[in-house]
Amino acid sequence: MELFTKTLFLYAALPDRCEGIEFDAITPDEKGTTFFFKGPHLWKGYHGSAQPSNEHFKELDDIHNIGHVDAAFRMHNIDNPDKHDHIYFFLDDKVFSYYNHTLEDGYPKQIQDDFPGVPTHLDSAVECPKGECMADSVLFFKGHDVHLYDITTKTVKTKTWSHLPVCTSALRWLEHYYCFHGHNFTRFNPVSGEVNGTYPKDARNYFMGCADFGHGGGYRPRKCSEVKIDAITTDDAGKTYFFAGPIYMRLDTHRDGLHAFPITRAWKEVTNGVDAVFSYTDKIYLIKDDQVYIYKAAAHYTLIEGYPKTVKEELGVEGRVDAAFVCPDDNTVHIIQGQRILYVDLTATPRAVTQNLPLPLDGIDAALCNAKGIDLFKGPQYYHYESPMILAMGRMAPLPENITSTMMGCQD
Repeated sequence: MELFTKTLFLYAALPDRCEGIEFDAITPDEKGTTFFFKGPHLWKGYHGSAQPSNEHFKELDDIHNIGHVDAAFRMHNIDNPDKHDHIYFFLDDKVFSYYNHTLEDGYPKQIQDDFPGVPTHLDSAVECPKGECMADSVLFFKGHDVHLYDITTKTVKTKTWSHLPVCTSALRWLEHYYCFHGHNFTRFNPVSGEVNGTYPKDARNYFMGCADFGHGGGYRPRKCSEVKIDAITTDDAGKTYFFAGPIYMRLDTHRDGLHAFPITRAWKEVTNGVDAVFSYTDKIYLIKDDQVYIYKAAAHYTLIEGYPKTVKEELGVEGRVDAAFVCPDDNTVHIIQGQRILYVDLTATPRAVTQNLPLPLDGIDAALCNAKGIDLFKGPQYYHYESPMILAMGRMAPLPENITSTMMGCQD
């Protein structure tokens, strides 16, 4: 009867994060879903209502004396598959390791057993992969002290960042780091703690779907049957970009989720959407009308000096471009115009069309080539080809397939 009463209370008193909440912890899981924790409740992702935490992590309840968590993070350590992508929860002096939402054998442990030198009663924690930190690391926050834990050497360096608020939770999101405090957040550099820009900002404008707050330029997931994208590409780092009107969506990996932003956030010179996009040698080519904008992908999308240029000047192509793609380890960009596909050698100077072939399709919106083949997108459907050769030789279009939620974050 007591358990029933507690369960009934959990459902009857669900908190609303849109009213403004100071989270206890925030962490993504191994599939890229971000969880926000408050007391015995959590929110799954950026939309939706609170749920009892033990529906997803069954030990997070009063029976196991883990009614809440102090801090949480997802481990990044690809050299150690036994730990990589595991979620760690911290409460008082204990640590709990989960994988696939299941508590690992032998846990809980003392924090010192897994993370020697890391203090107890933490405020927050966040992963910091090599390249963003000097080595695969974890930032542990307690008050204004930051304990940088090197995963490989198991050593700790402690810094004091008194300019930062006390971070009750922390999150790494698309290569940026966020300290959450109250219902606000402050973005910081994970190495220096430096804060650039105007902060704090209200988390409800960026990290959750609230009726009176903005996120992603007003973007909300559409039904898959209503999807229409303008362009798509994958860069050399494996990040995929979808463009639709004034919005672009970026998917780092499926573990990091799909996120939407105004195009001008990354490519400020392109204000009215794009017609086509492709990636080549760590650069992203955006085509709009008769102009080509080339950005350095590894330099936070810096426009290369001298651009934009005309499509004719840059690629030797005249007329409107419907779609474009470059296959991995190839130097040819394939340009789709109506029912024609043009081949342009990107190593040539000047660039010019080397082949002009018929295409058994019309009205293509976007195209993508990867190790699995070529997908040509038309409205909410796509046509799959195994290779450029099969596409070039084909005289009949394959049967269309429907875009799914796993591909583009739409609603089935």
